[in-house]
Amino acid sequence: MSDIAGRRMQRVCFQLQVKPERLTEYRERHAAVWPEFLHELARTGWHNYSLFVRDDGLLIGYFETSDLAAAQAGMAETSVNARWQAEMDDFFEALDGRPDEGFLHLTEIFNLDDQLAHAASVTDPGETT
Repeated sequence: MSDIAGRRMQRVCFQLQVKPERLTEYRERHAAVWPEFLHELARTGWHNYSLFVRDDGLLIGYFETSDLAAAQAGMAETSVNARWQAEMDDFFEALDGRPDEGFLHLTEIFNLDDQLAHAASVTDPGETT
């Protein structure tokens, strides 16, 4: 997957557990995220970022970036990220570190677009020309 500038984009999926008793407030906070925080996410390389949550608090996040370490480091340098992470810290169970660094990174094992691109580049051995 490439972005507009032609750089290879990494798809990142992660898991966190929101405390069930804090889930309503967590949803409310994400309905009105601070504009400064949103702009810094985009500026530091967090693209197509979405969060999904179950009613029991299981949270799955997804974003695309050209460099995960650089995107995380870029946000770590911003004062708005420090404030946001401090606000969000108490919403999660069993968190090792700040929410933006302590999430469980999930390994991608299948992507339809990648598979289709690969299939199109491979000649079918049963095909005749």
